[in-house]
Amino acid sequence: MLVATWNINGVKARLETLLAWLGERQPDIVGLQEIKSVDEGFPRAEIEAAGYHVETAGQKGFNGVALLSRLPPREVRRGLPGDASDEQARYIEGVWPFGGRTLRVASLYLPNGNPIGTEKFDYKLRWMARLETHAQALLADEEPFALVGDYNVIPMPEDIRRPETMLGDALFQPESRAAFRRLAALGLTDAIRACSDASDLYTFWDYQDGAWRKNHGFRIDHAMLSPEAARHLRSAGIDSHVRAWEKPSDHVPVVVDLAG
Repeated sequence: MLVATWNINGVKARLETLLAWLGERQPDIVGLQEIKSVDEGFPRAEIEAAGYHVETAGQKGFNGVALLSRLPPREVRRGLPGDASDEQARYIEGVWPFGGRTLRVASLYLPNGNPIGTEKFDYKLRWMARLETHAQALLADEEPFALVGDYNVIPMPEDIRRPETMLGDALFQPESRAAFRRLAALGLTDAIRACSDASDLYTFWDYQDGAWRKNHGFRIDHAMLSPEAARHLRSAGIDSHVRAWEKPSDHVPVVVDLAG
């Protein structure tokens, strides 16, 4: 089973790119982030015509997450537990049959948090604490699950081409990175790092300053697997070539292959 995540940076603007990638890669489940669309405005018909069921948690103009899948999910949850007042559309999870059991996949879009020293950074850290609590609850059920998405966290210096440029950025702050380590310390596996220790594995290149041409990227899109899912891990990779396509997102897909 191929499980993927991609910050699409506007699904309507990238629809042709998305459809081309779906045709090329043929993933089974895809978590999208930053769809920047309300639910009723999502280009459902075109994606369904490509063979995918669609579940969305949309928001007008920004944020928004979605799950695309070959089979309809058995259940769907929208919104990260822990704060009923949080109206930002950043989390959706579904459950699918998998190897005689089920596989839970969540698509998450973690807050950026910039600028640091503001409520935006505080919200980011609170959101990460809620994610950690939710992951603990899922782990207690001992089921295979994958938390995939744009975490807006650069875990280690080797996950960025030029660490010195991000020292004042929320994505690379000690608090953000520590929260990510706490999540991993629960027993979750970073699928990409489980398969490679290379220092040039990036998932994001800014549109500015020729970042793609210079390979000034960083890795902020992650697939975190529960122990039960990690046992099925065969490979994980980054479809970096998609960044060179016409009208690309500034992120590229991360794809995890799980043996069912």
